[in-house]
Amino acid sequence: MSSPRTMAPRPACSVVASVDRLPSALPPGLDGVDVRADLAGDLSAPALARLGVAEVVYSLRSAAEGGRFTGSAEERQYRLLCAAHCYDVVELEADRDLTPRLLSALPPHRRRIAWRGTVSGIGELMVKLRSMSSVPAGLYLLECQGQRVEDGMVPLRLLSKLRRGDVTAFAGGAGGWSRYVAPLLGAPTLFSGSDVDGQRLTHPAGDYPFLVPREIEHVYGILGTSVRGSLSPRLHNAAYRALGIHACYLPFTVPDLPAFWKSVVRRGFDELGLCFGGATVVSPHKEAAARLAGSASEDVRATRAANLLVRRQDRAWRAVTTDPAGVVETLHRKGISLDGRRVAVVGCGGAGRGAAAGLLRAGVRPVLVNRGPTRGRWAAGLLDLPYSPLDRFDPADYGLVVHATPVRDYLPFPVERLDPGGALVDLAYGPAETALVTAARRRGLAIVDGWDVLAVEAARQFRLLTRRTMPPGIVETVLAQARGPR
Repeated sequence: MSSPRTMAPRPACSVVASVDRLPSALPPGLDGVDVRADLAGDLSAPALARLGVAEVVYSLRSAAEGGRFTGSAEERQYRLLCAAHCYDVVELEADRDLTPRLLSALPPHRRRIAWRGTVSGIGELMVKLRSMSSVPAGLYLLECQGQRVEDGMVPLRLLSKLRRGDVTAFAGGAGGWSRYVAPLLGAPTLFSGSDVDGQRLTHPAGDYPFLVPREIEHVYGILGTSVRGSLSPRLHNAAYRALGIHACYLPFTVPDLPAFWKSVVRRGFDELGLCFGGATVVSPHKEAAARLAGSASEDVRATRAANLLVRRQDRAWRAVTTDPAGVVETLHRKGISLDGRRVAVVGCGGAGRGAAAGLLRAGVRPVLVNRGPTRGRWAAGLLDLPYSPLDRFDPADYGLVVHATPVRDYLPFPVERLDPGGALVDLAYGPAETALVTAARRRGLAIVDGWDVLAVEAARQFRLLTRRTMPPGIVETVLAQARGPR
């Protein structure tokens, strides 16, 4: 890449990964790479050419816009001019880089004019864009900084009003969820990390089908404080494509669920002309989700926790939990009988209480085990079950243990005490086995891991959200790709 390449016409939405070092490889399907030169330095042209993407962008983000570059104006201009000789596109910050010398070195289609700052509303953002647009460019990027989850609505209102193919706008911070909605409103580029926020992105036939945003009729998603690595977007979007459903399932990092629900779901999406059809809810929002809906399933009323919010045909909301079926149905599929087994559920959060409710319906009265006695006794009281503190829990007394805490890297209880003829359910899943599953496997126990439970719950949630059945093979194929060889 000794000289900038002639770039092909942009698709309806390109996916650009931001990198702070030279990666050895990139996820498949990326359309471009943002090289954060303020973090990575000025990478060599041959190394960049080997990345194999259509567009490599040079970004020397200043400290004023959240970057690390603190050098002089002269050094900044020199580095940007050098980048103009070997990068496809150079990012110019609207407040400091629009000098005659830089503009003469970069034709408009190789300029990305960017602004990152705080605004109070769409009017102020429109003024900023109008000023930026006085200089021709291939793309105008506005990233609003916000402290509240509803701040993500400001740039989205701008996109909804403009419907321009040369403007990308979204929020950072608590409003960061907006970057995934922006393409549905015409933004031509989705910016993300090199791992695309935990997803193995394959584009266009990948997790987020943004090439034809005008065909998206319903938006679904997963809501939580940590949705990185969730496979739900890949599972649901693959099923939508297979069935020809015009929908998109997005990850929403949400620190405050009630605020997000009130300002974004109940008002914001309708204002943007998008129909929000429902969402998976994960920790720590399951209890809040149970309180948000107008009606709730019997299991939600019993456990006071929901992991699914479904918009009914009358537009009212219903809270549901698939956690009970996730455990009991998976045990049935694995051929693990509950007959004659004493059962313990370790962890009294929403998932643990859901598992216990499912076991109760299956005719088993489990013991609830929890580290904190206050929460443990409260959960046991809800379900009228016995409680045991974790420090007194002896696995040898049980033929089945369900582990429902987020612990992955150490053993929450002594596995050597488990009966080799017993069974273990561990609800956590990830690219590597949990310490608990590894230890239980060595002991010869029958195992149900989080991947097995996910397969059941994803299919059930898909049916509740869309009233359609997830096509055969979707879950198995996606999970096999994500899980890798065992």
